[in-house]
Amino acid sequence: MNRNTVRLTMAQALVRYLCNQFTEIEGERVPLFAGLFGIFGHGNVTCLSEALEQVQDQLPTYRGQNEQSMALAAIGFAKAKQRRQIMIAATSIGPGAANMVTAAGTAMANRLPVLLLAGDTFANRLPDPVLQQVEHFGDPTLTVNDSFKPVVRYWDRITQPEQIITSLPQAIATMLDPADCGPAFIGLAQDTQERAFDYPEVFFEPKVWRIPRPRADRDSVAAAVALLKSAKKPLIISGGGVRYSLAENELAAFAAKRGIPVVETIAGKGALTHDHPVHAGPIGIVGSTSANALAKEADVILAVGTRLQDFTTGSWTAFSHEAQFISINAARFDAVKHRALSVVGDAKETIADLDAGLGDWAAPADLMPKAKSLFADWNKLLDSHQAPTNAAVPSYAQVIGVMNKVARPNDTLIGAAGGTPGEITKNWRVKDPNTFDCEFGFSCMGYEIAAGWGVAMAQEGPGAAGGTPIVMLGDGTYMMMNSDIYSAALTGHKMIVVVCDNGGYAVINRLQQFKGVPGFNNMLVDCNIKNRANPLHVDFAAHARAMGAHARHVEGLADFEAALEWAQGNDGPTVISIVSDAWTWVPGDADWDVGVPEISNFEKVREARKSQDAIRANQRVGV
Repeated sequence: MNRNTVRLTMAQALVRYLCNQFTEIEGERVPLFAGLFGIFGHGNVTCLSEALEQVQDQLPTYRGQNEQSMALAAIGFAKAKQRRQIMIAATSIGPGAANMVTAAGTAMANRLPVLLLAGDTFANRLPDPVLQQVEHFGDPTLTVNDSFKPVVRYWDRITQPEQIITSLPQAIATMLDPADCGPAFIGLAQDTQERAFDYPEVFFEPKVWRIPRPRADRDSVAAAVALLKSAKKPLIISGGGVRYSLAENELAAFAAKRGIPVVETIAGKGALTHDHPVHAGPIGIVGSTSANALAKEADVILAVGTRLQDFTTGSWTAFSHEAQFISINAARFDAVKHRALSVVGDAKETIADLDAGLGDWAAPADLMPKAKSLFADWNKLLDSHQAPTNAAVPSYAQVIGVMNKVARPNDTLIGAAGGTPGEITKNWRVKDPNTFDCEFGFSCMGYEIAAGWGVAMAQEGPGAAGGTPIVMLGDGTYMMMNSDIYSAALTGHKMIVVVCDNGGYAVINRLQQFKGVPGFNNMLVDCNIKNRANPLHVDFAAHARAMGAHARHVEGLADFEAALEWAQGNDGPTVISIVSDAWTWVPGDADWDVGVPEISNFEKVREARKSQDAIRANQRVGV
């Protein structure tokens, strides 16, 4: 047995270990950790940066502008890599660490891996309280880093240098586990980072990690086969887990062979192309009329790799009360939701097992033609909303239609919060698989541009789709977090950012007024500002140019199309701003359960409450 040791500081040993972890993508061995986004402060600059500087050719460090956004960039990277390669986000203690908590929640909600490293206070407590330390009078062990505990899958604090020997493998195993996948956090005490220890050399031997594919229990597969065979109007819901299992082709072949239409969740959109023969559109609150019509009539729903979020289920009003669910999911927690027949296992393997058990069974022959007819009607509706009009200001649908026209098949569309998710989920017609990223698990404003930077990095490596990230966001989100335009300009990564300027938080204003509350504090004209009649206008193009981006402001769809063509030929980031309509939306036909006041002075609120009660009366009872 090799008992040789090497003396290193804890920070040096941590970095050396991370550099020796590998994975395989498209048969090629690549580093598991592709790089690190970092902002240094007194909690990590003297020790962790010393270790990172020496390995910058193996583990490149990218300087972030904001701790939250650099972790969001890491999340965008992980999603583009289908969870097979990971980025690290490192920060100092105090406010830097606290800034990353929102990003940790985004990764947690979306089941995405990112390694978060933060400095911590002194393990020996001798200098306490140190700069940026928050003191909890009843528990001196608590620091800002404890706030990560609810929003990560794995949490640890290193107070002794040898603790990384057991902690790091557990953190990686958690991030790569299909059932447990999510962010991992490790706090690094300042004095522990500096301490030297005689680490066993075997700890640093190269290791190739592979994503496990757990097989489902035979009895649960047999039960699923029996239930599916009883179906007269089956339906498949394709979730994000299909993409992370790399099961797109298997699901499509299964659906075609068995004659079952496939509808998509927001996270699952892009597993199939828009024009795939079995595709019937997105489902739910921001879904299509075709998918929602099929859901209403479905008697057996095969949910693959989805956590059945309320936007998918219409707050559990999208299905009949008699419909039965089969849930294929690597995570037991997700598989057992809402009284489903749970089949806990990898999507790709379980689809194969299910197919083998079905023999020559197929859905009734009239089901797929009906789905195609409904989907054709949906496409006509999209065409009508995307067609140019004489309106002075274009709608989101019209803007997206032009973007879709100019986008190359392997360009990736990125969106997140505000009015964008609903409109891109409905209107974007995916040309190549896995070229759509709408972060709506956490609906994190500020994800978009940061993720564009991360996706641009992911497009450079093996197995990547290539192409250009196209980021779509509103003016409100742009104002919240835009500094990674500068990051992309610094590193030379190409992306196109489309800013739809509609004068405020338009979609939440829509919900506010739809539920009877007068417009208040969402659109700029309804805010407590100096000049409501003429709110201060932001020149987004000028702002972007100041950060090193190519930029244009355009007024109409023809100019917008020309600007997109121009942007495709640019290097680095390009920002295009366009004034857009805050009041015109592609219609939806699924319900959403939100809180509406039980009593109110507003008549419209009281009417909205009655409608909300009717929605709740139609909900399926479940857990």
